[in-house]
Amino acid sequence: MLGDQLRDLRQQHSFTLRQLAAAADVSPALLSQIENGATDPSLATLRKLAKVFDTSIAALFSEPDAPLVHISRPGSRSRLAAPPGQIAYDRLTPGRGDLEVLEAELAPGDASSTEPWAHPSTECAIAVTGEVVAEIGGENYVLKTGEAITFDSRLPHLYRNASDQRARLIIAVTPPTP
Repeated sequence: MLGDQLRDLRQQHSFTLRQLAAAADVSPALLSQIENGATDPSLATLRKLAKVFDTSIAALFSEPDAPLVHISRPGSRSRLAAPPGQIAYDRLTPGRGDLEVLEAELAPGDASSTEPWAHPSTECAIAVTGEVVAEIGGENYVLKTGEAITFDSRLPHLYRNASDQRARLIIAVTPPTP
């Protein structure tokens, strides 16, 4: 579905694969693989594409026919891939544009991004297992299993696993602009 959405946006903007790749600073091969559903894009790639299209990342996942009741099942969720050392997210919600809920597994040393990121939303993160450091506005907050943090995500933030154990995190964002 994401690949179809990106292809439609690319065609609406009259971009060839090469033109879009150059504008977003990604490879044409990667764009082709995303459009054909052969690979999942990283959050960094989605941010670049959203910027080129002058839209939000959430809009890239927009589902005009999103069901009023949605069941998210393991193995059939959209995945936001990540380069080594960064978090990959599974989307738990459909693309209705009102709420984004993501699940992430963090290996020791993993982080959500290389630098803190800000966006106009409210965000809540829950440490489901393990321990996660939430760096928000330059302050570090350690979340242990079962603890949650809610904040104005216009404050630059990132999540990282500074422990030697795997951790699992659920993140809710409204409106969805991860």
